[in-house]
Amino acid sequence: MRDATSSRPVPLALYAIGLGSNRRHVRFGDPRHVLMAALAALESDDIEPVDASPIIASVPLGPSRRRFANAVALVASPLSPPEMLGRLQAIEAAFGRRTGQRWSTRTLDLDILLWSGGAWSDAGLTIPHPAMNARGFVLGPLAAIVPEWRHPIAMRSVRQLAARLIRAKPVDPNASSH
Repeated sequence: MRDATSSRPVPLALYAIGLGSNRRHVRFGDPRHVLMAALAALESDDIEPVDASPIIASVPLGPSRRRFANAVALVASPLSPPEMLGRLQAIEAAFGRRTGQRWSTRTLDLDILLWSGGAWSDAGLTIPHPAMNARGFVLGPLAAIVPEWRHPIAMRSVRQLAARLIRAKPVDPNASSH
């Protein structure tokens, strides 16, 4: 990409974007197809898809009973973190996202997980995502595409964070394996 006012290349940042859905969309269908449509919606003049993880199913957090479809996309963009957040919120709104009860069913949830610029914090945005280290449905897909990306605060790779989370999970001897 080039700056419109000069021939200088615009520096691109990498963003890891978390995608989640646990509600059907009238046009796209089930949550898995919602995520595929959202991945396509991310691509624009100033957002270039680089990679995407496989889509996984996960149990919901909080009061929702519907399973989620989750994935992570890696994109390159000259947008600043607040500009990227604005773009993600516009995509969510276009997919019918409404603000309301936390952790309720949602057609589409997009979160900035990591940014190649390191850490970012202002009134509306914190990068890295504050809860990502405790969420297997984030770390698993993230490790599938950028296992060596270092968390700028924990100073561990995504692979190490995922391994720590797996080791920290208690094993229920009464749980059936399926």
